[in-house]
Amino acid sequence: MIVSTIGGAVVSRRAFADPPSSKTLVDILSGELNREFSALKAKADPAPYYMAYEVVEQQGQSLSATLGALLQNTQNHERGVDTTVRVGSPSFDNYHPYKSLPIHFTSFTALSLDDDANQIRRTLWSETDRVYRLASRRFTQLKTDQQLLVESKEQSADFSSEEAETAARSTAPLQYDAKAWTGKVRSWSAEFKNYPRILGSNVNFSARREIRTLVNTEGTAVEEGNDLFRLEVDGIALTPDGADVRVFDTIEASSIAHFPDSSKIEARVRKVASTLDALVQAPPAEPILCPAILSGRASAVFFHEIFGHRIEGHRQKDISEGQTFKLGQQVLPPFINVLSDPTKRSYNGFDLIGYYDFDDEGVKSRPVRVVENGILKTFLLSRSPVGEFVHSNAHGRRQPGLEVVSRQSNLIVESSKQVSTSDLKAALIAEIKRQGKPYGLYFEEVSSGYTTTGRAGLQAFTVVPLVVYRVYPDGRPDELVRGADIVGTPLSSFQRILATSDRPEVFNGYCGAESGSVPVSAVSPAILVSEIEIQRKQNAQQRMPILPPPGT
Repeated sequence: MIVSTIGGAVVSRRAFADPPSSKTLVDILSGELNREFSALKAKADPAPYYMAYEVVEQQGQSLSATLGALLQNTQNHERGVDTTVRVGSPSFDNYHPYKSLPIHFTSFTALSLDDDANQIRRTLWSETDRVYRLASRRFTQLKTDQQLLVESKEQSADFSSEEAETAARSTAPLQYDAKAWTGKVRSWSAEFKNYPRILGSNVNFSARREIRTLVNTEGTAVEEGNDLFRLEVDGIALTPDGADVRVFDTIEASSIAHFPDSSKIEARVRKVASTLDALVQAPPAEPILCPAILSGRASAVFFHEIFGHRIEGHRQKDISEGQTFKLGQQVLPPFINVLSDPTKRSYNGFDLIGYYDFDDEGVKSRPVRVVENGILKTFLLSRSPVGEFVHSNAHGRRQPGLEVVSRQSNLIVESSKQVSTSDLKAALIAEIKRQGKPYGLYFEEVSSGYTTTGRAGLQAFTVVPLVVYRVYPDGRPDELVRGADIVGTPLSSFQRILATSDRPEVFNGYCGAESGSVPVSAVSPAILVSEIEIQRKQNAQQRMPILPPPGT
């Protein structure tokens, strides 16, 4: 990431070493790759049939403030390489899944920032030797152990054939006024001084520039640069019964010009603080099964956690996975379509951080229609074939230092059964009355979720709400409650969707899974469900601080 300058000047290219010349770096990588590949094919047994280098360079700045005081102002600039070596053949190689054992050959290894050819080549040489030894050892073991296991006659190949790509799209140096943003972060964080019940709060701002360069032995040489600016506001407090409550909000953009103006951001900070303050005195939620509305942002997380992870292709090849959804099966109501589209930079004016030109295997991104009229049509695929799908659809992704698997990008939920926001709430109240429930629920914000996809455990999920309201059918005002978790099982939960709003919303975040943390986006309208189950959140029974806080 790139950034701050003393005195608040706009960050320029001179704030760090100049970005690498893509031609220079690609030439160094390609030259060493071809040299090593030729040597190993001639001398090594087993010989490699595919090799790749992916270099990731990151520059940026991170600012953090609390109660008007700056806590952190850090800069970083690093570059490293991940090395891939495949031995055997595309039908059976060292990445072949076996007993659900983890596969980890690569290690994000530091490279010269100034294109020092000698350092880069020697690092590539050393890493290739290390990775080849691990790859050949596992391949030899796999050939032996394979004879002891019964495998399906329809066992998929381990690696797909894809077209070679050559492209370059870098980014200009990050442009923003570092001094001004330092002042803004301080100022916004001071808003929490007005809420003495809030025990901890932070306002964090980060600016990051990332350049990924990938070359492989098939002839692919691609470079892709992206910028990401992110503001996060969060706070924590304790309730009288010792439970912790949290609220946060984030803004993400590919350009500083896409951020809302300062007054709107200040209003969002104030909303986080006031909502958290209200949660301290809100009554605890009770376990209940009742109708509910999930806002667009809450629904987006709901689909990401419960649906999105279960359509990642590598899970369909792992015998330990539950493989909940089947091709051609009605997995969602017939008025729902789902698209995974890493080519989309924005949606309705909001930047999507799951955007990329090429995935981490050098496959060009494309839109993938996953669900049509509620029926599952395909999976999210890397270069690991799955059944009838013998090619990637550009969803091979990873955090530097980990192996590529199929992951989500921009998950977009579309509906043909849309009503206005007011009509959706009216439908909720009608459903509450029909079921004779004392109230329904409205989930305004959720923070995250987690799901178990393995067949050894329950096919279940938990989504963690932040802001939840009881909706009464007799006209009483909606009531804020705290301490609720959404729980359930995926197949039944999706069949309870009755209708959606006509206003899609965007949720951006980072998703952690087998290949690490990757940026993702989810887009969804609000959804009305006939039943949703909540359970009480665990209460840590923390005590309030013994000493009173110091004066301001």
